[in-house]
Amino acid sequence: MPEQVVIIGSGPAGWCAAIYTARANLNPLCFEGAVNEENRQDGTLPLGQLALTTEVENYPGFPAGDLSGYLKSSLDEEHHWLADMHQKEGCSGPELMHLMRQQAANFGTRIETDDIVEVDFSQHPFKLKSAGGKEVEANSVIIATGARANYLGLESETKYKNVGVSACAVCDGALPRFRDKPLVVVGGGDSAVEEADYLAKFASKVYLIHRREELRASRIMADRAKNHDKIDIQWNSEVADVLGDDESGVKGVVLKSTKDGSTRELDAAGMFVAIGHTPNTRFLEGHLELHESKYVKWTVPFRTNTSVEGVFAAGDVADDYYRQAITAAGTGCMAALDAERWLAAQGL
Repeated sequence: MPEQVVIIGSGPAGWCAAIYTARANLNPLCFEGAVNEENRQDGTLPLGQLALTTEVENYPGFPAGDLSGYLKSSLDEEHHWLADMHQKEGCSGPELMHLMRQQAANFGTRIETDDIVEVDFSQHPFKLKSAGGKEVEANSVIIATGARANYLGLESETKYKNVGVSACAVCDGALPRFRDKPLVVVGGGDSAVEEADYLAKFASKVYLIHRREELRASRIMADRAKNHDKIDIQWNSEVADVLGDDESGVKGVVLKSTKDGSTRELDAAGMFVAIGHTPNTRFLEGHLELHESKYVKWTVPFRTNTSVEGVFAAGDVADDYYRQAITAAGTGCMAALDAERWLAAQGL
């Protein structure tokens, strides 16, 4: 018998879709992704991008406070180590994601720690194949594989991720470590200017690092950066190294001139990389309609429908604009309701 719903992905969108479909008695099967070195390097391990962050201050329902008792009472014994490591300052990314996973499991979601690597949407039921060789048929599918932030690829950048290096100003910019201190934003497009503008609310100064002599951002955004009294654009420059120590995290960056190769140091408490995201859709190419940027295309306004009837997409895999945990979770709910109603309409 085909599965009623298969969910591919395990970030906020995937677990929210699992919670809703499980409560609708659709007995969902979720492929959360494999735990291996390739996924670690790609930033595609189970639990999504939120599992790579520290404090989560902007997810409703989790104000600052000591959650250790709640974590121990809510999670299964296998994950009680999260309560033991809890910082007593609110909810961290891994804690929030494990709570979502536990909630989905409590309602009966079946979880496979494996990647879906092949899909066939040309026939119904749909056919899916995992990296471990498991073959599954599904009446409906929810794609929630997310998108990974693009980084510069520096060894020092990797070392200081989550201790001063970030790819999301809205997620991390208000944290105490960045307040009233100089910060660096890398990039030259609209996203980079938006990050710099947002961070200027908290930082003493924001250095916008760009490789060229003119920003790629739209004219209005470029003018906003040039005219902002807290934003200092460093033209013809690229980050060659991130400086810091184990105790304080990021303390500065080394800038290299793209004109003459000369280098200089710049003091900064954090570096925000804004050079785009890559949606995790490689396995979908040729099977679903994608945007030029490779994000899944939603084909019905205000719905999560894709170009294939019965296949839905939720979260950052189809959202290149908001990219927040709360919006991903919201579209996970939408995809679950869309799938449930589609299955009912088909008499499945």
